[in-house]
Amino acid sequence: MKIDIPATASSPTWSTLETFIREQVQTCLQRVLDDEVDALLGRGRHERRAADTVVGYRNGHGQPRQVALMNGTISIRRPRVRGLDARFESRILPLFQRRTPEIATLLPERYLHGLSSGDFTLALRGLLGDGAPLSASRVQRLTEDWQRDYAPWRTQDLSALEPVYVWADGIYVKAGLESTKAALLVLIAALADGTKVVLAVESGHRESSESWAEILRDLTARGLPAPACVIGDGALGLWNAVGQVWPDAAEQRCWNHQLRNVVDAAPLKHQPDVQGAVQRIAAAESVADAEQERQRFHRAYRLRFPKACERLDRDWARMLTYYQFPKEHWRHLRTTNVVESPFAAVRLRTSAAKRFKKVERATAIIWRLLRVAEKRFRKLNAPEQCRDVYRGVRYADGIEIPAMSPTQKAAA
Repeated sequence: MKIDIPATASSPTWSTLETFIREQVQTCLQRVLDDEVDALLGRGRHERRAADTVVGYRNGHGQPRQVALMNGTISIRRPRVRGLDARFESRILPLFQRRTPEIATLLPERYLHGLSSGDFTLALRGLLGDGAPLSASRVQRLTEDWQRDYAPWRTQDLSALEPVYVWADGIYVKAGLESTKAALLVLIAALADGTKVVLAVESGHRESSESWAEILRDLTARGLPAPACVIGDGALGLWNAVGQVWPDAAEQRCWNHQLRNVVDAAPLKHQPDVQGAVQRIAAAESVADAEQERQRFHRAYRLRFPKACERLDRDWARMLTYYQFPKEHWRHLRTTNVVESPFAAVRLRTSAAKRFKKVERATAIIWRLLRVAEKRFRKLNAPEQCRDVYRGVRYADGIEIPAMSPTQKAAA
């Protein structure tokens, strides 16, 4: 088959460079498809069939097919072969394939990051060219794959994981036909090698104890060991569930949530000073130093802002749990930012969608967002110490406590 290339493109200029490259790719791919048939039949287009070659013969080419590539959309005619025992299918261009895997990934990722399905033609037509699969229905079919992928993911075996820390948070999104927002309960774990993985993304009835407990019980039933520490906000439902399902896990409250609660209890003009005082408590080098900073805060604000002092004291023991773990991990353990940071992309998507009609669809989309973000999760600082924590090594004020010898144990 002959592919005609315009005369102007044979000597490209800067203004025709993109067109020239696209046409060269088209010509090259067409040649490769024809060569694939030659290799299959064991003879060239005009050669006679030998006795030991594959039985079969060429039967021209199919209708032109638009194929979307990352550098544009090209037109290809797939060779046809007759007389074979099985239907010929090209390894390079499978039947009914209209886009490369990279394009299939690009479109849903753009959707995930805030591009509305109706805007694809306007945003990407100039880049991918005419004929690219950019209709809203095509994009919608791609997004439906996430719901099918989500179901087996949430039932997979977790016995091979070694969780050290688990961050838990409830994220509220505009989903469902009701006037209230749906709560998505999210858990992300740091493993013994320092990497982070998404454990659960489930819709729940607000952040009730039963909703959290159901998720934790499901993870345990799928083989997940209990972590050394759970980090969450001030929701009582989470802590009640952790106490029921993982009673041996330490509990750490998020300092960012605590900071906002305390600062909001002070007048606006005094909030910078109050914020600085709370941050000094969180940055203390030991439990004793943190306690001294708290007493200093009380002396400064007990009479003027008693509500702020009351909020600071609330659940004080859970605020200091991170001192029981390596100092290098403190910055990770003090907040639930591990869960909250990836949700910047979620907010882009929910802003574009305004409101999801079904909670199930919102759950699958947000799950997919987190799986995309999971590839960019950075390891914890000093990842080698995660293994020690998993094995039960104990720490005080961030410093490892030497293991007791058998003699010392007997004496104790």
